[in-house]
Amino acid sequence: MTYIQEVVTMPLYEYQCKECGHRFEVRQKFSDQPVSACVRCGGAAQKAISVAGFALKGGGWYQQGYSNAAAPSCAAADSGSSACAGCPKAVNE
Repeated sequence: MTYIQEVVTMPLYEYQCKECGHRFEVRQKFSDQPVSACVRCGGAAQKAISVAGFALKGGGWYQQGYSNAAAPSCAAADSGSSACAGCPKAVNE
């Protein structure tokens, strides 16, 4: 008889202790309450903001939408105005 094992993935949250500075990770359901105590010293802990390991590689979106060769000219960026500060062309120049 063959059994199929169900894989359950849960988000991984990073916490940092306010007392000792220890950083630790906890897998939790979305519905779980946040961890409030450090696993090392028992002090107050809070969720930490961490950088996700995410990279876009290859051709694709950047070359099609944001590269200088494909981007249309922005009149505000060409005139030196800050009106187009959010425009990729203005940021990259």
